[in-house]
Amino acid sequence: MKKIYFIIFSLSLISNCYAQDEDQLLLEINTIENSLSKMVQIKGDSIKKYTILERMDFYKVPGVSIAIVQNRKIKWAKGYGYANTETGTKIDTETLFQAGSISKPLAALSALKLFENDSLELDKNVNYYLKNWQIPDNKFTKTEKVTIERLLTHTAGITVHGFPGYQQSDNFPDIIDVLNGNGNTAKIVVNMIPGSIWRYSGGGYTIMEKVVEDISGLTLEDYMHKNILQPMGMKNSTYQQPIAKKFQKNISSAYDENGKLIKGLWNNYPEQAAAGLWTTPSDLAKYCIEMQEILNSKKVGILTKATVEKMLTKHKNDWGLGPSLQNEKDSLIFGHGGKNAGFTNDMKAYAYQGNAIIVMTNADNGSKLISEIENSVSKYYNWSISKTKIIEVIKLSETDLKKYLGKYELKEENLILEVQLKESQLLITNTPLGDLNMIPISATKFIEPENGTVIEFLFDKKVNGFIVNNTFKLLKVN
Repeated sequence: MKKIYFIIFSLSLISNCYAQDEDQLLLEINTIENSLSKMVQIKGDSIKKYTILERMDFYKVPGVSIAIVQNRKIKWAKGYGYANTETGTKIDTETLFQAGSISKPLAALSALKLFENDSLELDKNVNYYLKNWQIPDNKFTKTEKVTIERLLTHTAGITVHGFPGYQQSDNFPDIIDVLNGNGNTAKIVVNMIPGSIWRYSGGGYTIMEKVVEDISGLTLEDYMHKNILQPMGMKNSTYQQPIAKKFQKNISSAYDENGKLIKGLWNNYPEQAAAGLWTTPSDLAKYCIEMQEILNSKKVGILTKATVEKMLTKHKNDWGLGPSLQNEKDSLIFGHGGKNAGFTNDMKAYAYQGNAIIVMTNADNGSKLISEIENSVSKYYNWSISKTKIIEVIKLSETDLKKYLGKYELKEENLILEVQLKESQLLITNTPLGDLNMIPISATKFIEPENGTVIEFLFDKKVNGFIVNNTFKLLKVN
């Protein structure tokens, strides 16, 4: 009899512990989703907090999905809002989003897998592996060659920054058409000495995709499904373009910067390695956990520990073999952002501390909301992923501001931005993040108060350009 009472008592304690854990988790989530604030705060102003639904409405973001990893396990995942506002379909944790450029670090695993299998060398001229298409030799490739390592680290001197995608009714080019410039982007070529500079290139990842297909004899989507996604348990992920009907039961539609559905509900991307992944935050969390587990001496993983360490070694501009990198040693963070038409996402993971956050949105305006979500999560868990900027603003006259007006070009990306004056404030139009309202923090330096973008104007007797976030330099063209 005593034994029965003991069993009942023990089960009661276990049940009570589970209930307490669940209550604590709900409290955590509730605190995070009700503590969003602007990324940039003006010194002396009180900090106003918002709910995630309020900020979704403010930024015109219909749907958001989040996954949080702690101690190399998914701690919680949650969806907010709508996958399709016209049908009323809601976001859940299994709703697929287009990953945009988050496709790149996962696709990079295919090349690293072939490296481990002795099928390719990271520092060998990729023309050795390419079968029915070659990178044309020119004056830039005389002494230095395009290699897989340089493609993965954006140092191969390859053109074409990104891809706009194709509407459902458009002709769908194959990979050789894309490489030859017969799609909706320019021909992919080498126009800088390989290894000389860092320059982001979706075109480079398209060449990497062709190498993987030519070596393996499989399409990228099949190679990734068989050798990468399925072994990591990413069952709600695919590189299929266009996406198969079996996945279309629970995928999100895409929305423009005004919160309107884009034509055809989403675009298609034949440039699969660069932009073609459909996935969920929970599946991306599995990728983060897999890398973390391998680094913590997991015996059997998708790659060896030595290869993952190589992958997370910094090259130019703090870039690894696929992911971007922040911090050093035990505080190292790997990740990537993602932007396709109507989708904006971000993924950040601590390599050694076992934590990660993945946020996916179905809107062009998602970046500012993502920053606020990451800041709230980072503050709650005491992570270093995001931190509010406290600034002091100054006042400049319209005469002072007018000298900055005009068009500025980022030549290597074929991007022209315009600085305008609106309501006694500088406005930068045509940026990948939408229009930016800039406020002065010095006579030459300005900040965007929602997402923290900083620009500093450059002078040579008169204004001749500006630098964005101390990284990208644009020159004035008129």
